[in-house]
This record gives sequence, C-alpha cells and structure tokens, in this order.
Amino acid sequence: MNCPFILNFGVGEMLTFENRAVVPAHVLIRHLDGESVLLNLETEKYFGLDATGTRMWELVTNSPSIETAYGILTHEFEVEPEILRTHLAELLGQLVENGLLHVRPSDVESLPAL
Repeated sequence: MNCPFILNFGVGEMLTFENRAVVPAHVLIRHLDGESVLLNLETEKYFGLDATGTRMWELVTNSPSIETAYGILTHEFEVEPEILRTHLAELLGQLVENGLLHVRPSDVESLPAL
C-alpha cells in the first residue's frame, strides 16, 4: 500500500513519491568512506549524509521516480516499509528545504547544464 506523502515547501516544490529527484547545478557532492557531504555553492552550507542517507541519495537521484527508489530501498534495508517511507520523505524534505535537491514531475525531462 502506498502512503501518499505530499509535502509542500512553499517555493513551488511539492514532494510526492511519483516525482523524481533532480540535483541542482549548484550542488556539489563528495563521497568519503561510504558517507557523503553535499555543498550548496549558492549558500555555502553543507549537509552530511551517513551511509544510509548516501544510499537513499544515490537511488533517488538516479531513479525515474522516488517511488522506484523507495521500492529498491525496501529490499535493501530491514525496516518496516512505512517507517522507511517516512524517513525517506523526511530526508528529501530537508534536502529540498536546504536547496540541495529539486523535485520534478517524473514525466518531465531535465535539461543538461550548459
């Protein structure tokens, strides 16, 4: 059963699991021993991800939808599916609020940075 998480971030960004996650051009990511550091070059604020958060980031930013990434995560992590869904939604919400991730409709192509 899919729980319809809909989070509105007030700046035209709304998160549903049917959306896909897009990394903005102003975000730099570095992987260090299974963990990651994300840097918003516009605000100069950084965000650290542990191994679990890094895996979530990798899947949501490389999947056609957040729901697809969530499906993969349910097989990789031994956790109740609704708890995983809640944690994933919370992480994505924090990333969007900090300008480290955008959500877009899954049927809209992104244009490569020039």
